[in-house]
Amino acid sequence: MEFFIPAAQDPAQAEEVYKAIAQFVTAPVTNKRIWKLQWKHNGMDMQCEVGQPLPAYYKTGSDPVLAIFDCGNLYKICTIYRGGKQGEPILAGKNYSSATHFS
Repeated sequence: MEFFIPAAQDPAQAEEVYKAIAQFVTAPVTNKRIWKLQWKHNGMDMQCEVGQPLPAYYKTGSDPVLAIFDCGNLYKICTIYRGGKQGEPILAGKNYSSATHFS
C-alpha cells in the first residue's frame, strides 16, 4: 500500500498534511510510515488503519484515521478531531502491538 492521507488531493498535499499533523501532536516525521496497527487496550484487541474508522470503543464515529505515528514508547493515532486539527490523539501502548508500514 502506497502512503496516503484521506482526502488529500495528491502526494504533495498528503505530505504537507502529514507533517502538519505530526507537528500538532508532537510526533516524529519519518520515511517509515504506519498504515495499520493492532494493539491491546484494557484486555481488548484493537485494530485500525489509515482511511478507516477507529473501533467503536473510541466513539469517533465514521471519522477515518488520518495518520499513525510511532513515538518511541507508544503510538499516536489521529483522526480529524482526535489529533488531526484539534483534540488529543488516541494513544496505544507498544506492549502487545503490531504495526504494518506503507510500502
